[in-house]
Amino acid sequence: MRSNRRLRLAVIPVAVALVVTLAGCSQQQLRGFLPGTPGITNHTDGVTGLWVTSWIVLLAVGIVTWGLIIWAAIVYRRRKGQTGLPVQLRYNLPIEIFYTIVPLILVLGFFAFTAKEQNTIESPTKNPQVQVEAYGKRWAWDFNYDNVGPGKKGVYSPGVQAQELQNADGTIDQSKIPTLYLPVNKSVQIKIASRDVDHSFWIVDFLYKKDNIPGKDNYMYFTPTKIGTYAGKCAELCGDYHSLMLFQVKVVDETTYQNYIQSLVDKGQTGILGPQYNTNTNQPGNTPAPSAQK
Repeated sequence: MRSNRRLRLAVIPVAVALVVTLAGCSQQQLRGFLPGTPGITNHTDGVTGLWVTSWIVLLAVGIVTWGLIIWAAIVYRRRKGQTGLPVQLRYNLPIEIFYTIVPLILVLGFFAFTAKEQNTIESPTKNPQVQVEAYGKRWAWDFNYDNVGPGKKGVYSPGVQAQELQNADGTIDQSKIPTLYLPVNKSVQIKIASRDVDHSFWIVDFLYKKDNIPGKDNYMYFTPTKIGTYAGKCAELCGDYHSLMLFQVKVVDETTYQNYIQSLVDKGQTGILGPQYNTNTNQPGNTPAPSAQK
């Protein structure tokens, strides 16, 4: 009875401290310090939940492990007057089963929940309402909007490398970086390709990125659910000006999106900037020029 009372007395302050700590956490801390805010796309909350839950479980495992290590170091320390070494080999079947089964359950659990979330993110969207092509090139981005414009042949927005303003702090001119427009609450498919070397298409607040690999097309599927402007960048070291390979994503209402598509039509930017503009011609499926065949 006395030991149970002591256990309860020990648990109460720990529980109170935990409640106070969680109550004082900011929204960013509760989201595991991930960028962005809740509900930016239909996938971000799932990614956040997986991330935060994983950390909670791992911290709990860490606390138990540290506690056992400290407990063993204190309880089984050498006392005054003791000589020689303690017993170096001793078996405890229940404990051995415990530290074999529990880690196995944790690993299988992490795998199952990660695979479930990954399958949700990677599942292709049937008949996406918006289809975009994002070509990475050193050191900018070209965006094609498929199935819009005259004859549904598409429109395009060519991008240039981010321009630094003439000051000492390296501030970027945001008005000149490539911008991808997407309508809110519409399913999106982005085809990701490269014109030269490996890049990585990363919309930071969307909590997801995917590589641009020469000779291979990758795809992203999501639905943006919150209007706003979101930073994007290349996440794969691709050369001298990799840090300036920036872009932004503007999630807007349907009217603003249609007005933007029409503005590209008015500029004469109809059709798409396809693979014919790739600078890396040494890709699978390419036919070498006649002179190169001799």
